[in-house]
Amino acid sequence: MTVHNARSIGAQHPRVRDLLTLRKDGSPGRIMVEGSWEHDRLLTTAASIDAFFWCPEVATTGVHRIAERATEVYRISEKLLARLSRKTRSDGLISIARLPEWRPHTFEFTNESLVLVADGVEYAGNLGTLIRTADAANADCLVLTSKRARPTHPSVYSASRGTVLSTPILEFDDIPSAAAWLRSHRFRVHLADPAATGTYRVPQYDGPTAFVVGSEGSGLSREWHDEGFDAVSIPMLGQADSLNVALSAGILLFEARARKAGW
Repeated sequence: MTVHNARSIGAQHPRVRDLLTLRKDGSPGRIMVEGSWEHDRLLTTAASIDAFFWCPEVATTGVHRIAERATEVYRISEKLLARLSRKTRSDGLISIARLPEWRPHTFEFTNESLVLVADGVEYAGNLGTLIRTADAANADCLVLTSKRARPTHPSVYSASRGTVLSTPILEFDDIPSAAAWLRSHRFRVHLADPAATGTYRVPQYDGPTAFVVGSEGSGLSREWHDEGFDAVSIPMLGQADSLNVALSAGILLFEARARKAGW
């Protein structure tokens, strides 16, 4: 297979060093995308592809479609692929893609609107699943506060099934700013708290609705409780005291979506 605009590069090339940095934790606005289905998803979006790396000894399909979208195209050896890949068995396709930029002032909401707020989420896999869950429930956006896991981590792309490229994500520097933004758009905010006396089945969810879920270890930041929002719980009927953060978010979002849609 021949890709006419591809350049052969080795381990010392600046783009390789750039990709190794992205492989660890990403960088602002850019994410590593690796694999066949991952690139199929990438090509359905308007995301820019800064660089595309392919290994002709391994990659068999999809190369030309990706190369046509990429600003830069590089051919790499199997040895270098093994160093760059995060997979046990690589498809020989790796790209550096641009995440879309979203601004708080560009959003308009209705009574059907849903927003998920993730506070202090620690693990990239959980963050990716939260993004995928928000997409599945047709939430308007995901808001991040007390950010720990980065949306640019490669695991976020995999766990979100690529929806990190299409789900609006807003990051706020502090919790009061996020709370003020939600209030300015008339959101009824519900804090997910296992200790809350009222369950998630009590509210009517008849206006713009936001749920705030906390970190895997310590739950919600005290600052969210200090904002005076109502808290809701998901009853735990067994021995565990809480659910995984993404599972909790899914229950809450789909309950509200069902109420709004009249399911």
